[in-house]
Amino acid sequence: MPGSTKSAQRPRSSRRQAAGVDSSRGLLFTVLGEFVLPTGAAWTSSFIDVFNRLGVEEKTARQALMRTSADGWLSPERIGRRTIWRLTSDAQKMLSEGAERIYRFTGATSDWDGRWLLVLAKASETEPQARHLIRTRLALAGLGSPVPGVWVSTHLDRLPDVESILREADMLDEAQVFVAEHRAGGPLAVMVSQAWDLDALERQYEAFIAEFSAGAARRDQLARVVELVNAWRRFPWIDPLLPAELLPRDWGGVKAAQLFGRLHADWSAEANAEWRHINDEAS
Repeated sequence: MPGSTKSAQRPRSSRRQAAGVDSSRGLLFTVLGEFVLPTGAAWTSSFIDVFNRLGVEEKTARQALMRTSADGWLSPERIGRRTIWRLTSDAQKMLSEGAERIYRFTGATSDWDGRWLLVLAKASETEPQARHLIRTRLALAGLGSPVPGVWVSTHLDRLPDVESILREADMLDEAQVFVAEHRAGGPLAVMVSQAWDLDALERQYEAFIAEFSAGAARRDQLARVVELVNAWRRFPWIDPLLPAELLPRDWGGVKAAQLFGRLHADWSAEANAEWRHINDEAS
């Protein structure tokens, strides 16, 4: 679930089958965070069962498990002829932090005090690695760039993240970081539209709502919960979580977050009961 993992597109069986191991690893992290995290371990056959319900072949599921283990997120243990996969301490930390961010995400914030985090940082053309790191990591931290070399956020609590990114890019001594207030000039909506592509984000929210507004159309709630969480989990990392007063009227992020919360609450108990059943049977 963390930003470092590859997020799958809105799940459909044909897409997943074509995407192969990479998108299946996205599904695997969803399963790990949703079902495995509470107990810390699960059997190979349990993963294969869930992936089969999602239209993923056994071979692809096994490859996803092995690659995730090779990256240090899972530790396999052979018990007779079977294998149980245990979350590593790094995986437990990462999934716990990701779950908190995913399930608390509301699509907008209502407690903004009007102050901005303002960052002036522009790597030279001769420093492509620093330019790439600044651009990708600051965006991942939710900052937007209205003009080259200028980054803004309404979240002052992200200052430690910004300093860490600038330090990693070896640019902390050259950059300038401010906490600022808007005093005069044109409407903030213009600057916001230059800093973040809210139209593209709105379209993604609309697609999520269209996908899941039909409710529990699928009888298999376990598979449906995986699809729901897998489709939702990317939004906390691509949405800057702006204050309501800076967002378009009827912002889709709020409606999508409400839909996700309602469906997850309705479906998760049955899905978790089914997961415990198949994992207990495998033991």
